[in-house]
Amino acid sequence: MSKEQGGIVKAWENTVRKSQAIAKKRANSIFSTMSVAHVDDDNAGAPGLGEIYHAEKVLANGDFYTGHWAGNLPHGHGKYLWTDGCMYVGEWFRGKTMGKGKFSWPSGATYEGEFKSGYMDGKGTYTGSNGDTYKGSWVMNLKHGQGTKSFANGDYYEGDWRRGSQEGHGRYQWKNGNHYIGHWKNGLINGNGTMIWANGNRYDGFWEDGLPKGNGTFRWQDGSFYVGVWSKDPKDQSGTYYPSGSQAASFDWDPQQVYSVDLNDCIICPGEKISILPSQKMLNLPGLEAELLQKQSLWKPMKHTDASGRPRRRSVDGRVMNVAEKNSWDMDGDVTRDVDRKSTVDETLGNLQNEDLEPRGQRLRQMRLQPPKRQGETISKGHKNYELMLNLQLGIRHSVGRPAPTASLDLKASAFDPKEKVWTKFPPEGSKHTPPHQSCDFRWKDYCPLVFRTLRKLFKVDPADYMLSICGNDALRELSSPGKSGSFFYLTNDDRYMIKTMKKSEVKVLLRMLPAYYNHFRAFDNTLVTKFFGLHCVKLTGAAMKKVRFVIMGNLFCTEYPIHRRFDLKGSSHGRTTDKPESEINPNTTLKDLDLNFIFRLQKTWFQELCRQVDRDCDFLEQERIMDYSLLVGLHFRQTSFNRDAASESCTPNHTPSKSGDSGNEAARLSRADKDQLLFDPSRWETIKLGINMPARAEETVRRGDAEQLIGEPTGEFYDVIMFFGIIDILQDYDISKKLEHAYKSIQYDPTSISAVDPRQYSRRFRDFIFRVFAEDTD
Repeated sequence: MSKEQGGIVKAWENTVRKSQAIAKKRANSIFSTMSVAHVDDDNAGAPGLGEIYHAEKVLANGDFYTGHWAGNLPHGHGKYLWTDGCMYVGEWFRGKTMGKGKFSWPSGATYEGEFKSGYMDGKGTYTGSNGDTYKGSWVMNLKHGQGTKSFANGDYYEGDWRRGSQEGHGRYQWKNGNHYIGHWKNGLINGNGTMIWANGNRYDGFWEDGLPKGNGTFRWQDGSFYVGVWSKDPKDQSGTYYPSGSQAASFDWDPQQVYSVDLNDCIICPGEKISILPSQKMLNLPGLEAELLQKQSLWKPMKHTDASGRPRRRSVDGRVMNVAEKNSWDMDGDVTRDVDRKSTVDETLGNLQNEDLEPRGQRLRQMRLQPPKRQGETISKGHKNYELMLNLQLGIRHSVGRPAPTASLDLKASAFDPKEKVWTKFPPEGSKHTPPHQSCDFRWKDYCPLVFRTLRKLFKVDPADYMLSICGNDALRELSSPGKSGSFFYLTNDDRYMIKTMKKSEVKVLLRMLPAYYNHFRAFDNTLVTKFFGLHCVKLTGAAMKKVRFVIMGNLFCTEYPIHRRFDLKGSSHGRTTDKPESEINPNTTLKDLDLNFIFRLQKTWFQELCRQVDRDCDFLEQERIMDYSLLVGLHFRQTSFNRDAASESCTPNHTPSKSGDSGNEAARLSRADKDQLLFDPSRWETIKLGINMPARAEETVRRGDAEQLIGEPTGEFYDVIMFFGIIDILQDYDISKKLEHAYKSIQYDPTSISAVDPRQYSRRFRDFIFRVFAEDTD
């Protein structure tokens, strides 16, 4: 123990002895004022509390307080010593620890950081008595948000926390050099992630309760790898070994060694339990008791069952709460509030509900929306496209798994030749290069295979992960209806990739622009243009002789955030509204220009980068004579309370959100800082990229008069959103059919309102529109 700490303890012990003696002599008085000194005139008053002054107070139970005082309550900066050895030094507000402070335990553990209403809440550092140190976000005494933890044994974790445990995305580094990067749940490795051992071996795939479970790949340092379905039960384990180019095909290795040997040195350190929480250290102050009684009269009495007889559970600090209130912590780490019950969060922050409202009359509003449903129909046996899916998966597995030399990013012109394609026969009985299969006889074509292999490398796509996403045990999902072009769309089970069937003309356009497309992606990391990962064709043999061409693209909305609204924006007005009745519109409905009722406000640096990149992307598309593209926008509304009841109660997409009935459903009126802390997971900042995971404010607009007015007038009503956006449908050139469409529609409608215009005009109109839809957030 340091001299300073020893001095503090000694002084505290003396103070306790003195205070206990004074308490005995003055048993008829709760407080004894030892000394009083007025503070500066600038702080001489507190609203509703009277004069602020410095005081030293001794409580009847022996506790001791010294610091600023007002209205019989600690208010300002002060120190509180409990007789059990706990101590708090920091800021107070009306008798509660509020602001920055330090709490010390007799064991030697300390917390230094932000407090709210007696809780460790905000940014703070906890150092345990065993040497563990956590630094990061807290909500109501729980690690919640982004944080790092250094363990006494040398291990280290950095990432997401939820309700006190690792949950979300995080990185765990063991002292021996092993490390894991991926998803967690309830303090255990769970979901998709990568374990890398100190010897260079690694496992990429799915986990469950700390062990590999499901699709995964084990890779050796020499480049060989094993792909399969993993399970601790050997009966459920299956897979295929792929040797490196320099290794013989025979290899004696049991996948169960990963469970019995490799993972023995990858034990997660348990967390230290806090013996007593700051919020449990109640103060014996008459002024505070009166204030609490006044607040409690507004709340329901505490019972072990609620009015409906549902069980209630105790929170970490001993208070009782509804079991159903666990749902207050939603999947994104946000804290929401139901209007028909008082949750722990509401009780804790009740004194903040009417303070520090939004500046300049701006109001952040809360939405009530239906939870999005998973898109698509699973293609199972008996589906009309089941064999096509099998053919596609067989072909992808063959193309990606085929040995190939390491590709340089500097490709020769011959690699982009449209005639550069590889045909492979897939007979059902198998061949020298293909496995036997249960589908029909077909032929498989790879277009410009070297270019797309290099693009996948440029996009940092791991070949094994790519193969697992498309060709794993999970089936693809077919979207309910084909697009306007007649193309069909399929989604991989993990939502990473979208597969689109193509017309021959679209294939020609993509092959023609492929050199410029490749160079554009090499030059600009932040490009918003659609990513293409492969271009292929399946040709059925026999009587059908059917050809199906398709491209594999990145799914813009592959995110753990539910997408509540999606818009397809072109900058034209003719026919640019949804053709569905309001009753059929849901979060999966793609709305159009005239359905848009928001302006999206980005931070200055992101807005400037958006403008630069839209200019670059439009220049590229204009040079390639491309038109009819659009900006696909997805919105996740923070502070959303889902309505799981009648759809009539939820707001309709093209009037998002409805103003009627909102007042009774709004969340507690907190300050911007409080909302950011409770409702926004700080770890998301690490994954923000232009068009991906972008925090923004959506300002509601309203159209007055002209029904075809593209941008409505701002209303001053704001919503905190997470945005996803990118430029899609970039394979339509200004061919003869589009020229005829332009000539025909120009006679009937305003030529500036139609979509079919020449690429230069289209590019100019598109930019102008986007620069009006997006704006710099000056607040």
